[in-house]
Amino acid sequence: MGAAIDARAIRAERLRRHLLTAPTSDPEAYFALFRLIQPVAPIAMTYPGNPPQLVHRAQFDASMAADRLRADRRLVKGRFRSGSVGYVLADDLELYATAFRKPLKSLNELQQSVRGAIAGAGLLTPRQIAEATGELNKTVMPALHRMQTAFLVYEDQPDNDWERGWYLFEDEWPDVDLGRRTQDEAVAEVIARFLKADVFATSEQIKDRSALSKRLVDRVMADMESAGRARAVEIPDMGVGWMLPGDVPEPTDGDSPSTFMLHKSDPLVQSRASELKRRYAGLEVLQYLLIDGEFQGAVLGHWRIGPHDVDDIVLELPAAERENRRDDILAAVAEVYLPPNHNILRYAGEDA
Repeated sequence: MGAAIDARAIRAERLRRHLLTAPTSDPEAYFALFRLIQPVAPIAMTYPGNPPQLVHRAQFDASMAADRLRADRRLVKGRFRSGSVGYVLADDLELYATAFRKPLKSLNELQQSVRGAIAGAGLLTPRQIAEATGELNKTVMPALHRMQTAFLVYEDQPDNDWERGWYLFEDEWPDVDLGRRTQDEAVAEVIARFLKADVFATSEQIKDRSALSKRLVDRVMADMESAGRARAVEIPDMGVGWMLPGDVPEPTDGDSPSTFMLHKSDPLVQSRASELKRRYAGLEVLQYLLIDGEFQGAVLGHWRIGPHDVDDIVLELPAAERENRRDDILAAVAEVYLPPNHNILRYAGEDA
């Protein structure tokens, strides 16, 4: 296990690599980050057909940029992390499909019927599949989603329209060879990219971010360590985890205060899902607060499709710091939750 490295330097470098310290005006830089932390989901608790977006990382309309890419299939939708919706760049589809797919040993009767309907037509919407199979839409959709996690069917989402076309995956992506590499090989590449963006991650964080099994993650990390593709390190205040060989962030001269509110589908939140669930157990969390590179707070409230309020902002900061940073934290929350649709009712348990 290597020598200890300063946790502050890790956090500062992670913020920089995630473009949070200095959001980019260059789409190429934004999508270079996107490539490292794929699959990327739409913002949590927004319209299901919205394009993927990394919040706080761009000075341009990143949602519109992603929309343009998916319109011409340079950015494609799939079900990756335990079947959750995400987007990857088309030239990385083979890698991520191999890493995340959940194969089906055989198709059940309904899945065979759905596959046959699509194969016969070439393209069908869910409504048309239901008509062709004589099944209800609520029965067809779970079958499609399970086949989607196996990358047997492809859901074309070029915009936010509800009427999406479904194809056989092999017909639409004939050059994607899901047998070209093993799952372990694909997962190793996915983890290497993740570590490049996040600088350091514990095994739990890698498992949470990938939503892959602990057994698979542990096996791949052991193989990566043996092959010199990852090294185990112990970081004071962070614990035992993994870094890429030769990746040693420069020591930081001091803290640069920052506050970012991140939704539940943000990659930084996803990689700490288990930890955050433990720390905020029993609370109704809308979003989390990344303060100085650490998650040190949460925005609480009951989400609704329509207007809803922030019931409280809970913080894991000393009392004096909570008060000193009140304006900055409230401003970060108010970027999303502002009147007339939202009101911030309390801050650290007191009226805001």
